[in-house]
Amino acid sequence: MNRAVVVPLRWIVLVAAAVVSLFPIYWMVMSSFRTHEEIFRYTTLSKELFLPVHWTLGNYREIFLDPAKPFGRYILNTLLVAVVVTAAGLVVNSMAAFAFAKLRFRFKRGLLALFLSSLVIPYEVIMVPQYLLMRDLGWINDYRALIVPQIVWVFGIFMLIQFFADVPRDILDAARIDGAGWARIYGVIVLPTAVPALITLGIMTFLNQWDSFLWPLVVINEEKKQVIQVAISSYQSLRNISWGKIMAATTISSVPILAVFLLLQRYYVQGITMSGVKG
Repeated sequence: MNRAVVVPLRWIVLVAAAVVSLFPIYWMVMSSFRTHEEIFRYTTLSKELFLPVHWTLGNYREIFLDPAKPFGRYILNTLLVAVVVTAAGLVVNSMAAFAFAKLRFRFKRGLLALFLSSLVIPYEVIMVPQYLLMRDLGWINDYRALIVPQIVWVFGIFMLIQFFADVPRDILDAARIDGAGWARIYGVIVLPTAVPALITLGIMTFLNQWDSFLWPLVVINEEKKQVIQVAISSYQSLRNISWGKIMAATTISSVPILAVFLLLQRYYVQGITMSGVKG
């Protein structure tokens, strides 16, 4: 096929795929400015389907001014949990990955295989014993129950192992000969080279915690300590579904994720490529 024809055809396919991917997000945002009655009134291709007829901020006012469901508090709760888990997870998981990738100790291969085997265990299987552990520790309805169990992430360790494995061993041996300890090698030599991988893991961890639903639903019963995804689900019941509130709340909850990804997408792509993890 002529190259002059292939290039425009490729762009047409890419634009069409982008429109199909982005339209649900666009429809969600536009629906957040509609009244509850108007959201599903227009179903045919027309101007009213793409733009609200009667623009309103009522949905946003309702979710932020409702004293029974303080949406602003939910955002702060989720942000606190996501930031702390991300920061602590980067430290703990990177140290574990460095140990598995570069240190020599007995039974390393067996421990790594046993550790990675937990990836095939569904989360629902370990949720009950994990809940019982949180209960015995007295952490139910406590932020520690949301933070501590989520810090260690086996997939994150595996991803960083793939990256650390590419760090030349000769550099580490030279540093050891010069008298540097493993802690200094880890902090001064290895971590600076792993910035793309760490940013990638940070984005993925933050996204997982921001979208977390099942575990917070189980361990948090107090309304003021709940997270944003559980709060959004509370806008629907068997008798009534407040679609306007759901669209407004979902739109707001999408902003931090999109902002983080757009700011760091270059490092995210680079980290995925360099770590050798493709999905």
